[in-house]
Amino acid sequence: METKLLDLKGNEVGKVNLPEAVFSVQPDANFIHEVIKYYLANKHRGTACTKTRAEISGGGKKPWKQKGTGRARAGSTRSPIWRKGGVVFGPKPRSFRQYLPIQKLRQALIEVLSARAADGAVMMMENLALDVPKTSSLKGLDKSLASKSVLFVTDKMDKNFKTASKNMANFGWCLAPNLNAYEAMRNNKLVFTSAGLKALVDSIKAMPVPHKSNAHQAAKEAK
Repeated sequence: METKLLDLKGNEVGKVNLPEAVFSVQPDANFIHEVIKYYLANKHRGTACTKTRAEISGGGKKPWKQKGTGRARAGSTRSPIWRKGGVVFGPKPRSFRQYLPIQKLRQALIEVLSARAADGAVMMMENLALDVPKTSSLKGLDKSLASKSVLFVTDKMDKNFKTASKNMANFGWCLAPNLNAYEAMRNNKLVFTSAGLKALVDSIKAMPVPHKSNAHQAAKEAK
């Protein structure tokens, strides 16, 4: 698996071979969907809150007498059927957090990176070292990438590059050990530095490896 090697001006200066163990795996769409839902669920804050009739102030006095008015019986102006009344079975703060074993997250990251590499969305750069922290120095790179969202993955962020890219709405960055399947999937292009790619491969190797007997591996082998 080969990809382009770019310089800071966006010019292609060569080709780079990507590690097959990370970028040449057959992806499973259903499995990736499961993991992406896990990341989205864990981003869900779950802070929505409605008030029941007991939590709304007022409503202690009976609006009118029980009988003789010709109107329906009413015991409180905070009844759910009244305007400004309480809410029945409304949302309350709760956790949407899900759990997946780290072996699944590792495998999903590998499969997503392989899928993105197959689509031509993975590129390489030697480093992100800029001489001056100016946005104008990144215009050539922005024009070359021509993408709505670009994620730069590195082992450590260059201070000048970080300052210069603050005004680039489509540029983002993360440290290689923090990259996950969701971030790799939602950005249109991934640009790795040489050191960042090495750090990513090392962090993946350090994760627990899925056991060969698990259902996902068995299904992949069956294909």
